[in-house]
Amino acid sequence: MAYVGIQTQIRRNNTRSALLLMGFPLLILAMVWAIIYFSAIYSKEGVTDLDLANQAFLNIAPFVVIGVGIWFLIAFLAHTTMIRSATGSHTLRRKDNMRVYNLVENLCIAEGMRMPKVNIIESNALNAFASGINEKTYTVTLTRGIIETLNDHELEGVIAHELMHIKNKDVRLLIISIIFVGILSFLAQVIFRSLIYSGHSRGRKTDGRLMLVAIIVVFVAYLLSMLIRCALSRKREYMADAGAAEMTKEPQALASARRKIKGNHKVKQVKSDDVAEMFIENTPDTSSGLMSFMTGLFATHPPIDKRISVLENF
Repeated sequence: MAYVGIQTQIRRNNTRSALLLMGFPLLILAMVWAIIYFSAIYSKEGVTDLDLANQAFLNIAPFVVIGVGIWFLIAFLAHTTMIRSATGSHTLRRKDNMRVYNLVENLCIAEGMRMPKVNIIESNALNAFASGINEKTYTVTLTRGIIETLNDHELEGVIAHELMHIKNKDVRLLIISIIFVGILSFLAQVIFRSLIYSGHSRGRKTDGRLMLVAIIVVFVAYLLSMLIRCALSRKREYMADAGAAEMTKEPQALASARRKIKGNHKVKQVKSDDVAEMFIENTPDTSSGLMSFMTGLFATHPPIDKRISVLENF
């Protein structure tokens, strides 16, 4: 895979990411409309009044938008606390590790960036991630294993990769996508419970056809949301690799770091898939054929061997 150039990649990814991100709220509203529409079909003996369905959607849509907005705001503001809790990370101060602190500081000075916070996870695994939504919350988190295993050039490449996620606002974009997928999952549960409760309150069982349609609609919506989210994540990884190579002028060092990370990246205490998606490496074990293709579609990171190859051809 030939290297394109960081500025070209930034333009392409920003445009594609903006279009993909717009799909999340539209997908949520489309799911709500579909449920209302098919509910009308099965509640009137097969006769559907499209105007009535649209009017019902317009009546409900404002409440959906307000509810989604409140959820999004709370999750957006509290994400730092949730990430620290999920990873068990803690602050790495200058006096705790001058080597790491100096590597981060020197790269930030060279790029004209404000230095982010530096956290550490007490794990022998080799991994790292960036997080935050603004300069007050931007953080680079490293595992104990990656700090002790990589040499200075390799670790500098990994840190540069994470700083590129911050510089390009990838961390903010990823957090937004994670929140929206969580909202979609919650709305799916609400819809199912509402259908079941509606049937019981009328003294009859919920129409099996409606439940089947609801399951299909929610499944398709959730499937599409996961495809959008994973596509966003994969694109940001390639861009961060390219940016880190330009920042350090040592693409081979980052490629070497990835060889050491390969197969040693699982941070056992991190159980949340949403948090694992933020790490520099989160590639699942893949098989060949159709299963490999499906795994690739829902992978949050490109194959590590492919990423190494791109860096070697930088």
